[in-house]
Amino acid sequence: MTPVPLAAPALDPGSGEPLYQQLAAWLRGEIEQGRLRPGDRLPPTRELSARLGLNRATVAAAYEILESRGLITGQVGRGSFVSGAMEPAPPADPWSWEQRLGPEEQGAQLDPPAAGVEFRFDSSRPAAELFPASEFRAACEEALRHQTRRILELGSPLGYGPLRQYLLEESSRLGLLGRADDLIVTSGCQQAFDLLERVLVGPGDTVLVEDPIYPGLRNVFQTGRGRVSGVPVGSAGLDLDALERAIARQRPKLLVVTPNFQNPTGATMPEDARRRLLRLAEAARLPVIENDIYGDLRYRGQPQPALKELDRSGLVIRIKSLSKLAFPGLRVGWILASGALIRRLAERKQLADLHSDQLAQAVLLRFMESGRMESHRKRVVRAGAARLDAVLKACEAFLPPGSDFTRPEGGVNLWATLPAPLDTAALLERAAARGVSYLPGRVFAVDRDARHALRLSYAGLDPAHIQAGIERLGALFREELGQIRPVRAAGLAPALV
Repeated sequence: MTPVPLAAPALDPGSGEPLYQQLAAWLRGEIEQGRLRPGDRLPPTRELSARLGLNRATVAAAYEILESRGLITGQVGRGSFVSGAMEPAPPADPWSWEQRLGPEEQGAQLDPPAAGVEFRFDSSRPAAELFPASEFRAACEEALRHQTRRILELGSPLGYGPLRQYLLEESSRLGLLGRADDLIVTSGCQQAFDLLERVLVGPGDTVLVEDPIYPGLRNVFQTGRGRVSGVPVGSAGLDLDALERAIARQRPKLLVVTPNFQNPTGATMPEDARRRLLRLAEAARLPVIENDIYGDLRYRGQPQPALKELDRSGLVIRIKSLSKLAFPGLRVGWILASGALIRRLAERKQLADLHSDQLAQAVLLRFMESGRMESHRKRVVRAGAARLDAVLKACEAFLPPGSDFTRPEGGVNLWATLPAPLDTAALLERAAARGVSYLPGRVFAVDRDARHALRLSYAGLDPAHIQAGIERLGALFREELGQIRPVRAAGLAPALV
């Protein structure tokens, strides 16, 4: 049975009433006034959320309210149908977790693509076929053979001692370790961001982030106590003129930047830009979080010095992990910063989880000490170079005229902007139907409009699949442009149903 077409409700995000309650009230009115009749099938939550530009959880919460009041019924495998019955009188002072918690708006992601998607450009995970399974097993056996008892005991919130020592020595060798610096091991970079938000950001503080930006980073600071403000990213990384204006106008308390192969654009800041950024930060006494999760994945060009290496003021906080190079499931990251800050972070981490998993830390240490990590890195870089060449050539050949895309020298992501009026979120379902997935620009937006953009993550596909997948996407985008432009030329507008 086809879902009944719905008009577009007038929802007001600024009213103070949660959007799911507004949507539930509007649907109730449609039922009570007879525009929705008993037996009518409502649109699936995925379809209605995409049409209204809402999170799927918001629509689901509205449907739950209607079902709890007897206005609709959900039937497994068939959908939600209007029952037409008036809601019973609620009990006195009813308890509702939905009302207590509210829907999660900021941290939500798009639903995963449907089963059967062949060309996955939506995930920046390392390629499964490059996973060093046998070497990893050997590292596990060696770590357990020599350190079983120590690994299985409770440890320090600062991290597994031998791994910390190794990372500190490596940081010193690379010129990253200041005299007052220390290091803490975290459960991946995500926990590192969370700890830093809790320790450094107070109520109402402004945090400057790149725009567009990886949503997991943005959401940590958006759901915290401060306020997030976006600074545009161009082909050479952060727009420093815009940064200078933002510092003067907003007096931020923290800046977060990914200088190497930024996610989602793949952009890298040149050395002169890095030096200027540090001068701006030093003049404003602005701490800088340097997120260097992609720095090991350079396929061409010359490496740029780390912000921590150039820093002479002690303002740079460096976050690092090897999850994009190998073992994202181990959840091991680390923060290199002033010892005073590291001690405060350790206090906060101890409250959260006592310490990160010591077995994962010991295995990672053994993998690095044995030389296996460097051998693996060389294999990944060779494969990544071929993948990068393939994605650049495919974008050049198949994206529609008027498109633009970044040309990274490494990393795992490329950012493409399509000609207006193509809306990449609206086209996502049609792309999945052709066996291709990607992430639309709005997932990464902070303050700027990114509806015409998309992120293509190419690390998980071999060159042949990259070419075939982008060829399919290009055909879809060209077809859509071909349908839209004649309509606009005739002065017509598509109906909203």
